[in-house]
Amino acid sequence: MPIRYSYSNIRKMTQGFKDKLGEGGYGSVYKGNLRSGRLVAIKILEKTKANGQDFINEVATIGRIHHVNVVQLVGFCVEGSKRALVYDFMFNGSLDKYVYFQEGNNSLDYKKLYEISLGVARGIEYLHRGCNMQILHFDIKPHNVLLDENFVPKVSNFGIARLCPLDKSIVSLTAARGTMGYIAPELFYRNIGGVSYKADVYSFGMLLMEMASRRKNLNAVAEHTSQIYFPSCFMTKSLKEMTYKWKMQ
Repeated sequence: MPIRYSYSNIRKMTQGFKDKLGEGGYGSVYKGNLRSGRLVAIKILEKTKANGQDFINEVATIGRIHHVNVVQLVGFCVEGSKRALVYDFMFNGSLDKYVYFQEGNNSLDYKKLYEISLGVARGIEYLHRGCNMQILHFDIKPHNVLLDENFVPKVSNFGIARLCPLDKSIVSLTAARGTMGYIAPELFYRNIGGVSYKADVYSFGMLLMEMASRRKNLNAVAEHTSQIYFPSCFMTKSLKEMTYKWKMQ
């Protein structure tokens, strides 16, 4: 089980939040040191609606996850309104730093990207079928795939995850959740089907297309609007191919 830390412990581990690793929609991440010398990444949650007991219950569930392709939760803090999560430190950061050509010379070759994609798939499958509760991530994207010193991928960031029984296929949500470009259509359009683990599969598909094309799904500098978003791009391409074949006939 993950260790419960006081907020003063968290402050000491991070040396007063000295070394900031990144920032997201749900908080900031800092580099920290345990007394044993083990490096950790500490996420300070700034936006959470969960009360103390709900937060502890979710931490207890995620804390039981032990899989080579899911980041390990070391500990947590819940003190008043303060919430923090302590994870293993990943030396190579997140996948988004290595996928896109425009990021410089850090791009990985396709063989390594293929190995990483298999690892991410195994991590997602474990979340859906390997635990006593089904864990729906709802934010699968390169930024939330961390890489250890050997570039082994770890699915991370469970800030908007939902827990549900294994025998329950459809979950009810009051609003769409996730990151634009990776959100499954059924999260927006309820008339096309219920929300299930397949939402994560859709997001994983978007991630694969980014890895294969070496560009972001949402391309803000595209010449045509149909090229901004992968599904629109492929749909336009398919329509062009169908029109060409019809004309040839």
